[in-house]
Amino acid sequence: MAIVAETTKFSKFAWPILAWGVALIFFFPIFWMVLTSFKTDADAVKPEFLLWFTPTLENYANMTDNYDYWRFATNSIITSVSATLLTLIVGVPCAYAMAFDPSRGTKDILMWMLSTKMLPAAAVLYPMIFLAKGLGIYDTHFLVIMVLCLINLPIVIWMLFTYFKDIPKDIIEAGKMDGLNTWGEVREILIPLAWGGIASTALLAFIFCWNEAYWTVRLTTIDAATLSKLIEGNRAPEGLFFGRLSAVSTAAVGPIVILGWFCQKQLVQGLTFGAVK
Repeated sequence: MAIVAETTKFSKFAWPILAWGVALIFFFPIFWMVLTSFKTDADAVKPEFLLWFTPTLENYANMTDNYDYWRFATNSIITSVSATLLTLIVGVPCAYAMAFDPSRGTKDILMWMLSTKMLPAAAVLYPMIFLAKGLGIYDTHFLVIMVLCLINLPIVIWMLFTYFKDIPKDIIEAGKMDGLNTWGEVREILIPLAWGGIASTALLAFIFCWNEAYWTVRLTTIDAATLSKLIEGNRAPEGLFFGRLSAVSTAAVGPIVILGWFCQKQLVQGLTFGAVK
């Protein structure tokens, strides 16, 4: 009994300490990025100014005055919000059909959609650029939105399918008996019951769209360039400008970190509702 009591007492303190340690390890790169953003480019590479330095807002002023930060941020908002909405518009009906009216090939279709995430992006980059330029949509919001939608659609459908499967089919059948059509079932029954799962899926899709760098950097130049393009632009043949790069990166990830912080409860509830049980 004494051994069990000691083990319980040790676990009571060990697990929180371990959790805080892991959290600090993951948080440290963000802390260091924010810290470096207040250094000049020269101070950022000097060991003597590792922790003690004179803070400056020069990098942030340079970002807004010379790099037109707000234009890149606006493009990120437009493409991320639009791609998330389009993904949900397509994903909700697809997941509904697969969950409540499955066929013999439903599981094969789901696996095929998931397998597309294994396709190397570099393998289709040049065909994508060739087609985009041929259709005259290169460096447009439309192209970025469609690409982001297609990238995230398999994950969104999989998550929504799992959420919808947790809803008793009898409720949908009762709606049909009351005279609801398919759209009525989705609007009156499905969305209210699975709202937590849909909201968490939308949040994850938005985060994925906001953080996407490979395609947004290579499919844009100026007009539809997002914050990923702005970050990529802070390098030169002379090397990286660490101070300016850290400031731009902080301004790029800051909104999404704040959003995730305030929505963490809803995100966890949505994930545990069905996606990763």
